[in-house]
Amino acid sequence: MLEEVFLIKRVDGWASSATGRALRLRKVVFVDTGLAANLCGLTEARLRRTDSLVGPLIENFVIGELARQLTWAQTRAQLFHYRTKEHVEVDAVLEAADGRLVGVEVKAAETVHRSDFAGLRHLQSRLGDRFHFGLVLYAGTTVASFGERLVAAPIDLLWQ
Repeated sequence: MLEEVFLIKRVDGWASSATGRALRLRKVVFVDTGLAANLCGLTEARLRRTDSLVGPLIENFVIGELARQLTWAQTRAQLFHYRTKEHVEVDAVLEAADGRLVGVEVKAAETVHRSDFAGLRHLQSRLGDRFHFGLVLYAGTTVASFGERLVAAPIDLLWQ
């Protein structure tokens, strides 16, 4: 019912035979991140004190924004997430109709490290040419390359 009234969106797990032991469990995303924070009793003051709660909210926000933008994007794509039984994860996987994939990781931090690309590198190594691009969206201000087809960029890239 919550999905029918557009309060939540379910994002399916992505899997292919090339990725091995991926799980197809669904992820639930609140369409309105502010409402989600309020329902969890999170005030602005509490979020400032407890940064561990900020990450999931920012991830929820970005996935919701990706879902909205896919409705008008020139390239038709479907939104998934990726997780293996070994806990390798990618927050969002966009699969184009031609089979190309873009992986998106979301980080609340203002800096990015090589380790933030672990899930994207996992997909890249298993998918070869199908892996079109890997992107870490973060709370910083700089665009930086982290290898072949792997880039970190500020979250506001979503609106540029």
